[in-house]
Amino acid sequence: MSEDGGAGMSGDYHPWIVELYDDDNPAGCDHAYYRGLADRLGALSIIDLGCGTGMLTRTLAGKDRQVVGVDPSRMMIDAARRGDSEYSVSWIVGDSSAIDTRDVDLVVMTGNVAQHIPDPDWERTLSDLHRAMRPGAVLAFESRNPAVQAWLDWHQSEPSRRSTAHGVLEEWSEVVDRGSGIIEASFFNRFVEMNELIVEHETFVFRTQSAITDQLDRAGFAVDAVHGDWQRTPFDGTQGLFVIEARAL
Repeated sequence: MSEDGGAGMSGDYHPWIVELYDDDNPAGCDHAYYRGLADRLGALSIIDLGCGTGMLTRTLAGKDRQVVGVDPSRMMIDAARRGDSEYSVSWIVGDSSAIDTRDVDLVVMTGNVAQHIPDPDWERTLSDLHRAMRPGAVLAFESRNPAVQAWLDWHQSEPSRRSTAHGVLEEWSEVVDRGSGIIEASFFNRFVEMNELIVEHETFVFRTQSAITDQLDRAGFAVDAVHGDWQRTPFDGTQGLFVIEARAL
């Protein structure tokens, strides 16, 4: 059996899990939203923090853009480097403290990356990003709305089965609510023919929109917009996620 932590943890992803990552997390309305935002801003310097395998990162790149993908997982960054891109992208293994620039136009954190960063690391991350951004630059990211309690649907005691390049994969999960918005989840992946069980342990932080707004304010950002979906509908507290656009002061 293998024990592998997710991004942001001390462990790293198992290579078989990385191989499945893009199929399990396909491009969708979220990617279109972030690309559209970059175009509207005319952003020439972009950082994708928590970029994973770089699927979105590569599509943000352009002839006159400098794009950097940052992720704490070496396995993810190695996969990102192997991806095809018409334009150049720089890749960094690390967290926000590894960003060494002061003139970024846009920072994005996609795939609910913000929920994988615990306090007080989250506050430090916001400070690191503010330091890397020019005045007026935009930080954009999404987070699940804790009022909807999405984690209640994550527990799966009966394994599901699907075919992969490594044979049949059985998947199930266990979820524990630690209170105060802290959700711990264990995702079990058993490759049947290979007799290999890979367990990923993840911690998710569910913060309210008002709490994040306060944290952004303390880090030197002003929130310009809070959307309730990828079509930019205003967030009213009932949607499953909220998307924040904040400006560096």
